Amino acid sequence: MNSWETQLRKGVAELAILAVIAREETYGYRIVESLQGLDGLSLSESTVYPVLTRLARDGVLLVRTEASPAGPTRRYYRLSTSGRQRLRDLSESVRTVLGSLTTLLEGVQS
Repeated sequence: MNSWETQLRKGVAELAILAVIAREETYGYRIVESLQGLDGLSLSESTVYPVLTRLARDGVLLVRTEASPAGPTRRYYRLSTSGRQRLRDLSESVRTVLGSLTTLLEGVQS
């Protein structure tokens, strides 16, 4: 993978993670699994977990713990009110940038 692709993924990681959590309360590894099937958004655990920690610390995510059927206790995440707002803001920004890029790329031959 090119370094610019790595930087792009890091830039959209927060939005992708918030979008998965917005669908339903979930835990870290399930987020990783949800993103694995999406081209360009396959993020590793070493990327997802630090983002989850930061978002929880910032009050964007609400966290509860529950015993796991196998293994350590699971941390379940859901969006807080500010998390829903962050998702809306990030979504709007990305849509604006993508629209502008689409306009720029129209008619450009590869």
